[in-house]
Amino acid sequence: MTFTVYPAIDLREGRVVRLDQGDYGRETRYGDEPAALAARYAGSGAGWLHAVDLDAARLGRFTQLDVLCRMAAIPGMSLQAGGGVRRRDDVRALLDAGVARVVVGSVSVRQPEQVAAWIGEFGAERICVALDTRANASGAFELPVAGWTHASGVPLLRLLDYFAGTAGARHVLCTDIDRDGMLGGPNLGLYRLICAKYPRLAIQASGGVRNVADVAAARSAGCGGAIVGKALLEGRVTLPELLSC
Repeated sequence: MTFTVYPAIDLREGRVVRLDQGDYGRETRYGDEPAALAARYAGSGAGWLHAVDLDAARLGRFTQLDVLCRMAAIPGMSLQAGGGVRRRDDVRALLDAGVARVVVGSVSVRQPEQVAAWIGEFGAERICVALDTRANASGAFELPVAGWTHASGVPLLRLLDYFAGTAGARHVLCTDIDRDGMLGGPNLGLYRLICAKYPRLAIQASGGVRNVADVAAARSAGCGGAIVGKALLEGRVTLPELLSC
């Protein structure tokens, strides 16, 4: 399985931001030109970029499609993007805008059969199922929705069973929400578990990645890729260093 490093750009009100543990009240701003940052990542060798419209994730409607269009037009780099994808028309709009792979989050939890239909229509390479997770009080991983603001009570493994089997998914992005933006290292135990259980899925590790060692560990755990956001934005690691591991 090919391993991919995905530099991440989170968008809010047209700016590059990061949220700590998905909390919209704990935002750090890094700049006002996300397309320029994306172009720098492409110039540093990134083959893929991961972008999320955080406003759309919470509101359920696109707010920054023009920014995503500019990112998608950057030569030599493919864009994986999501946030606010609720309907087939949303998927189609992003693909028409040049997005190579559409990330589908809350609707994957609420209406998994609908997402399976999109996988069948657009192809498994064009849809990434985002199952962002948080451990409940008993330690079982569940799947919050609506920009991680509402608990669904749906178990992570139940939906992985469905998407790896009946739905025919290929790409699954799994964020440990409690580690997201915290630079504490990825949840390798979780990734080892799901990569071993679902070997046909290309699991993208997300949340807590700090350095080259974390990316190498995610690769060793069986992941197909790793999302790196805050560590790159704060200069704790360079993209060429990550791409060389």
